[in-house]
Amino acid sequence: MSYPQQGQGQGQQQAHQGGYAPAPAQQHAPVAVGAGYNMKRRNPLGAWLGLPIITFGIYGLVWFYKVHAELHEYDRRIDNAATNALLSMLFGWITLGIWPLVMFVKLGGRIAQAQRAAGLQPTSSGGLGFLLGILGFGVLYYQIQLNKVVDRYGDTPAGQQVSLVA
Repeated sequence: MSYPQQGQGQGQQQAHQGGYAPAPAQQHAPVAVGAGYNMKRRNPLGAWLGLPIITFGIYGLVWFYKVHAELHEYDRRIDNAATNALLSMLFGWITLGIWPLVMFVKLGGRIAQAQRAAGLQPTSSGGLGFLLGILGFGVLYYQIQLNKVVDRYGDTPAGQQVSLVA
């Protein structure tokens, strides 16, 4: 611990009774706290309707796996649930569909965590994703939310290292 030398910092202390001068209000850019790899920007309509129709639903499984894997690569603090997500889709019938629904709701929280890591206000909601998923619009909603994170980094290509701010 160092103490101020004679004549240093005393003018600020005397100007404000009983303490230090308040810090001046300044706008600072977010400070990077880590790094990850940028995710792929996907067309929400293509991920939701186009490719699943063309591939007879197989792309839905691929999308669910890739989104979970990319979220983990983007921010290592987000648990790697890619294999678990795929298994929930393949074997969810054993739990009468409960396991895939839980994974789908948790995806909303993982996306919100990625939005915070990008320095964005989190707008992704697992509850809204669940309700829209029941109506058939869950993938569309989640892909729009994921694209907000990708768009935060501008033209940075998928797989390139980006900085995390939260």
